[in-house]
Amino acid sequence: MKIILAILIFSIVVILHELGHFLLAKANHIIVTEFSLGMGPTLLSRVSHGTKYSLKLLPFGGSCQMLGEEGGEVFEGTFASKSVWARMSVVLAGPVFNFILAFFVAIIVISIAGSDPSYVTSVEKGSPAEAAGLQEGDVVTTYEGSGISFGRELYTKTSLDGIPSDTISLTVSRNGEKQKIDYVPVSEDRYMLGYSYYPETEGKAEIVSLSAGYPMAKAGLQVGDVILEVNGTVINTNQELATYFTDHPMGTEEINLTYQHGSKIKEATVTPKLVKYATLGFSYNMVREKQSALGILKYSVLEIKYWIKTTLKSLSMLITGKFSVNDLSGPVGVVEQIGKTYDEAKSDGALYVWLNMLNFMILLSANLGVMNLIPFPALDGGRFVFLIVEAIRGKAIKQEIEGMVNFAGLMLLMALMVFVMFNDIRKIF
Repeated sequence: MKIILAILIFSIVVILHELGHFLLAKANHIIVTEFSLGMGPTLLSRVSHGTKYSLKLLPFGGSCQMLGEEGGEVFEGTFASKSVWARMSVVLAGPVFNFILAFFVAIIVISIAGSDPSYVTSVEKGSPAEAAGLQEGDVVTTYEGSGISFGRELYTKTSLDGIPSDTISLTVSRNGEKQKIDYVPVSEDRYMLGYSYYPETEGKAEIVSLSAGYPMAKAGLQVGDVILEVNGTVINTNQELATYFTDHPMGTEEINLTYQHGSKIKEATVTPKLVKYATLGFSYNMVREKQSALGILKYSVLEIKYWIKTTLKSLSMLITGKFSVNDLSGPVGVVEQIGKTYDEAKSDGALYVWLNMLNFMILLSANLGVMNLIPFPALDGGRFVFLIVEAIRGKAIKQEIEGMVNFAGLMLLMALMVFVMFNDIRKIF
């Protein structure tokens, strides 16, 4: 069932992307030679009004092939025969349709499950945050210069970047008025492994987040792995893990871990990292709440903004070396994660399964939209750059040059896809 769900999600996201290109091509009277779902050998096909509609063997990817798209003779109906502005609209239509899909799916999810506004739920007594004037009920709108709309957005920001030990800068909304709050948090030197779990909840000691560059992530552990033993001590619950580290404070000594990854039992040795650890001094909302009709529209827009920002942040961390290519996931890794989510959610009922699957669709659709806008050859963004240059110069770059650049980009992308696929398989096993 989970494989079927994964294929269904991928297919919807891809077909909407290609449908964007298809509809704008038709609107601009460009001949579409083939519209396909999937990659590889053709399983089924049908020709209608000059366009071949195909279903292919591999259920990942798709294409909208237009006449003259890769060069050749220019005549009426070819891609190159249309104005630069018409071609721009065709190229951008795919990513735009992904954002539109993500928005409408977000409306469904937020209508049913609500959203998680980023308001303060409590402030620690006597903390610097309290002394600076932060109050329960304040809505955090910016944190360290980054816009905040959701509690999970603040969680993502603090998880990826850490909490600064010098000064924390917040902007909050209180009774409709904006207030800026700055304070120096409580901090201490602490040995850390760079992961989080839910120490106060029942259940297995499952990793819920990992910090890039920290020992756990470097050792290959992943979100969803369950810690079974620490230095030979059996760990059955979150509370037992918390108790172990209370009784055995971390230092410079190596720690031997036994953990469950899927159906596999694995081992790792990690050495804690000494860092300046700071605390916010306040708690914030992470629970979804029902919204009004206008609130649903507002938070649906903000949901897309959140995933676009998260994707761009991940790309920047990849470029700066905080993430490595080993942290990337392709279709195999995504299917694995969808499967894990399905297994975890099915005990709560069909509604929770579908809500989680719809959340995956939002994530993947927004992600595909952003990734295709990257100005890299063979991607929509790379093609758009050539069109911008054409608009500025008043004439197109030679088709031979553009074709060579796009071919080189395609080969690099294919090599990356193969690497990521084998990396995903290695992580599973």
